[in-house]
Amino acid sequence: MTVEPRSDAFVAFEHVQKSYDGISLVVKDLNLAIGKGEFLTMLGPSGSGKTTCLMMLAGFETATHGEIRLDGRPINQVPPHKRGIGMVFQNYALFPHMTVGENLSFPLEVRGMQKPERETKVKRALDMVQMGAFINRRPAQLSGGQQQRIALARALVFDPKLVLMDEPLGALDKQLREHMQFEIKHLHESLGITVVYVTHDQGEALTMSDRVAVFNDGKIQQLAPPADLYERPENSFVAQFIGENNKLQGTVEEMGANKCIVRLDSGELIDATPVNVTGKGAKTLVSIRPERVEFKPEMMPPGAHTIDAEVMEFIYMGDLFRTRLKVAGSEEFVIKSRNTAGQRMLKPGEKIKIGWAPQDARALDPM
Repeated sequence: MTVEPRSDAFVAFEHVQKSYDGISLVVKDLNLAIGKGEFLTMLGPSGSGKTTCLMMLAGFETATHGEIRLDGRPINQVPPHKRGIGMVFQNYALFPHMTVGENLSFPLEVRGMQKPERETKVKRALDMVQMGAFINRRPAQLSGGQQQRIALARALVFDPKLVLMDEPLGALDKQLREHMQFEIKHLHESLGITVVYVTHDQGEALTMSDRVAVFNDGKIQQLAPPADLYERPENSFVAQFIGENNKLQGTVEEMGANKCIVRLDSGELIDATPVNVTGKGAKTLVSIRPERVEFKPEMMPPGAHTIDAEVMEFIYMGDLFRTRLKVAGSEEFVIKSRNTAGQRMLKPGEKIKIGWAPQDARALDPM
């Protein structure tokens, strides 16, 4: 997809390409505009180009072609330390021989700031991340979560207008990672800074971002707010990469503006919303989210499309039940249903009917 940069963008990539060998492009003609105060996440699998884009913005990599602008100023030739950008890495990159206070003071010293002002800014940054009591400790005396807070404080201590984060929570355990997601988001909102965040974790991206750019093969596949990405994926890659997804292969039998009829490879006909199909006779992948499928007749949505299914596996997950079914020849069709009072436990081998609203079945490009 092509995303044209806006003239008022705070960060702009304009026709940016990157090649390491002069032949293959890791980033392919990137056009991206990021607004002032926005939290934008670059999301994608390993090798998709997202980290390379972040490193070019930071100044640690040089664009092969195109221009990168920050607040209207071209920065391709500006060295990293003169860009005024805060950076948070996955490995924290704290100086082990320095105390917490010295780690935070260092970027201020480099900028020629006097000691009284440095001390004020260090204290304020540590208070932001609730680490003021640790000012005299060394990194080795801190837990992983505490070190990440210090790394975040160091990125904020000199009041940057832009902060870049490269997989900053990847080394933390699940519970701490989720807690830090909210902390970072709250800091972003309270300080009004612009954040560009790189991750391969879709949950992180959906939780924290104003918009998400989904990368694959050096290109942005879709750029949208989290709800749009999840509810309205524009192609099969995005549908499969963002959240769990049921996929049924078939061919378009009839095509309308807002509805198409798909003959599944197993022979059944189903209605779907055409999103990324060329027309009648085209191969398609029909995408349906597990939580949009119902098996209780009284809960079926109006005009629901129903189909026969066989229970293969029923898993209790606490707040949810996850049921794996055989549907239209596929044994990997999943329903997620809430654990509510009176919920019936399904048994393997049981034959049931399932249904979903036609608008929740999206006809996309084949995989």
